[in-house]
Amino acid sequence: MSLTAEEVNKIAYLARLGINANDVDSYAKDLSGILDLVAQMAEVDTEGVTPMAHPLDQPQRLREDKVSEQDQHEKFQRIAPQVEADLYLVPKVIE
Repeated sequence: MSLTAEEVNKIAYLARLGINANDVDSYAKDLSGILDLVAQMAEVDTEGVTPMAHPLDQPQRLREDKVSEQDQHEKFQRIAPQVEADLYLVPKVIE
């Protein structure tokens, strides 16, 4: 797909981007290349391919699940303006 200078200017206007008139042709070429790549990727048969969360099939390094801070729940509840049943009471904002 090839974008025209007019289309690039329209996209820039819609995105509220100010672009230099001298760069419009360069943007048109770059954006057209991106759209061509997307079209090429859309043609690939992905039937039976398991989706991955990350392109590299590596396990996540997770930190050990241990308590690292003191429980300060009571301290914060004492200084709260209003508390009921261990919950903070706040003004109603939705009618």
